[in-house]
Amino acid sequence: EVQLAESGGGLVQAGESLRLSCAASGFTFDEIHIGWFRQAPGKGREGVSCASSSELSKYYADSVKGRFTISRDDDESMVYLQMNNLKPEDTAVYYCAASWALGSTWDNAAKYNYWGHGIQVTVSS
Repeated sequence: EVQLAESGGGLVQAGESLRLSCAASGFTFDEIHIGWFRQAPGKGREGVSCASSSELSKYYADSVKGRFTISRDDDESMVYLQMNNLKPEDTAVYYCAASWALGSTWDNAAKYNYWGHGIQVTVSS
């Protein structure tokens, strides 16, 4: 059974940092692309970052470039999202997702085969 489980969310003040973790199981981890998405109240699901299989490529949304860093540990089947200098507009539910074939658009949610349940990140001003 494929499972993705996020952890590390919470409430922080603007300018602070959080590290999200995603534990994966049920598939060959180093062969799959892993992305982070977020969804704020009243908004659609937005691609935040993605690390391709074997970490050959990393992608970031313009809104988080220079502040967020994605990394993966294939030995442990873990993916991390280090979030620095958080802003109130980063407040959202964050989802970990896995895709076998991204194509040309890493931030297309329809390309992802598996999803975690999501975890809340709240940034106060």
